[in-house]
Amino acid sequence: MTTPASQSTAPADSTALADSATSTNPATSASSGFSAGPGRADEPGGPVPLLELRGVRASYGRIEVLHGVDLVVPRGEVVALLGPNGAGKSTALGVATGQHPASAGCVHVAGRHVNGARPEALAKAGVCTIPEGRGVFRNLTVRENLRMATYRGVDRDVVLDRAVDRFPRLGERLGQVAGTLSGGEQQMLAMARGLATDPALLIIDELSMGLAPLIVAELYELVAGIAREGVSILVVEQFARTVLGVADRAVIMQHGDVIAAGVPADLEAELSAAYLGASS
Repeated sequence: MTTPASQSTAPADSTALADSATSTNPATSASSGFSAGPGRADEPGGPVPLLELRGVRASYGRIEVLHGVDLVVPRGEVVALLGPNGAGKSTALGVATGQHPASAGCVHVAGRHVNGARPEALAKAGVCTIPEGRGVFRNLTVRENLRMATYRGVDRDVVLDRAVDRFPRLGERLGQVAGTLSGGEQQMLAMARGLATDPALLIIDELSMGLAPLIVAELYELVAGIAREGVSILVVEQFARTVLGVADRAVIMQHGDVIAAGVPADLEAELSAAYLGASS
């Protein structure tokens, strides 16, 4: 699990990253500091995905836990990465965010080969991760948490304005200590901090954890609104029904493999077969 202190507050070069994603030729797209690299084919007639894993394998010691995972997050869409405990979702997320090495395969951000890139380099390129467990500084106020996003050059007023515009409830809590907020409000604060740097790709890990269904539904409506602004979003969830209502695409993992991918309406049988009949 990523701690709040390790969540980068570097200003994202999201304009370059988003512009890069509209190019059909990664080798000539706007530079994000990474190589065009092997394994990335041009996609004539369409934009390059913001995130792509191709044939990714990953291990813990000698135990391989990802067995050739393929995953695509198109621009401006919500993609749900689903599966039961032990499916490999967290490891796939770790590979995508530079927190766990891939032993084989390719990771691309806006068409750029980023295998081996550090998390802070990906953050500067426009990738923002909202970690599992409400990644906020619990002993700081809401305002102080938001101020953490200003230390790399983002204007404080801009950060506050963006946070309050997206999450009006936070505007009523600016002086409140984050640890005393409700679970849903803490998730809003974590999202506000991440979005303050205007990322092109937002990765959210287990947004629903420990929250009441009504709060989860409210948060996912906010996620859908963020996607409509043009931000690409990957949501990692164990409980699929909480996210499928806003997801444009879904990817189902089981035992380290992708067993199905497509639009949610076409995946009912695969979802039930994987694990959801009783747990959703």
